[in-house]
Amino acid sequence: MINKNTKINKGQLLASITTLSAKFNVKGNSWQEKIKEIDELGLQKVAVFPTCLDAQQRREFFKILEKTGIKEIPFVHLRSDMSLHELEYLIKRFKTKVFNIHTERQWPLSYDLSKFKPVIFVENAGFPLQAQEIEKFGGICLDFSHLENDRLLHIERFEEQNNLLSQYKIGCNHVAAIGKEKQLTEDGGNVAFDKHVFDDLSEFDYLKNYPREFFSPFCAMELENSLAEQLKAIDYIYEICR
Repeated sequence: MINKNTKINKGQLLASITTLSAKFNVKGNSWQEKIKEIDELGLQKVAVFPTCLDAQQRREFFKILEKTGIKEIPFVHLRSDMSLHELEYLIKRFKTKVFNIHTERQWPLSYDLSKFKPVIFVENAGFPLQAQEIEKFGGICLDFSHLENDRLLHIERFEEQNNLLSQYKIGCNHVAAIGKEKQLTEDGGNVAFDKHVFDDLSEFDYLKNYPREFFSPFCAMELENSLAEQLKAIDYIYEICR
């Protein structure tokens, strides 16, 4: 049940405020630095990844965002401890349309979010996706870089995941870079090609090899790079994939 559109438009690609620097030592910009860029760049729409922020930090995060010119946050990466109240706030205040989670086999949800089942999508991160879990929610959040990493390192898992993509709705996407060489992931637990800080725009060339139908209306850049750098990446991806 993939999307029927065969072309992408630039509006599908969203610059994002990510938060890895709140937990890991990464060389990208902090979430505070990214928020400062919002009004400098005149942005009114971003995706957000508050996945490394606890409840108190998230309250601070969104309180600061409310003071910027942001009018919409179409796509939010949920943490497993986020409550119904937080989702309701995001939908009402920032017009959020879709959310993603990691598989509950990796991060069990602290609250029953079934009220929002149609707009929550399970990401192909960590544990491989399984049909029975996808069916509990709205479909799949396809992270292109994780899928490409599987293609390069875990071909059987790639083929299994690729098969699921033809069976379930792709409701949202993450877009990150693929490096030329393997490196340790941010938590130091694995060696992989996918990474959340890009050094060269060519690290997005792998996207040309995926069907345009895999690109949902909500493609969030999961990058620690500055928003200005993310906008350059969006321009590049649009040119090579349209």
